[in-house]
Amino acid sequence: MRIEQRDQQPDDKPLSLKDMLLSVVAAAFGVQSGKNRARDFSRGKPSHFIILGLLFTLAFILVIFGVVKLVLYLAGV
Repeated sequence: MRIEQRDQQPDDKPLSLKDMLLSVVAAAFGVQSGKNRARDFSRGKPSHFIILGLLFTLAFILVIFGVVKLVLYLAGV
């Protein structure tokens, strides 16, 4: 009976940093599930996702830039 009650009550806890990071990465690669997207819209704050999305984009660009520089260095260019 307790499991049924727990399933019926909405989970109003805010998302953890780990949950938000996983959602941002999944959304960036286009593999975010509908269930997680609905959870993000109901429990997450847009400002947190915007900041994490910008940070992820910056980190992604820096990694790509670093890989290109490494390849050019190894190629002797």
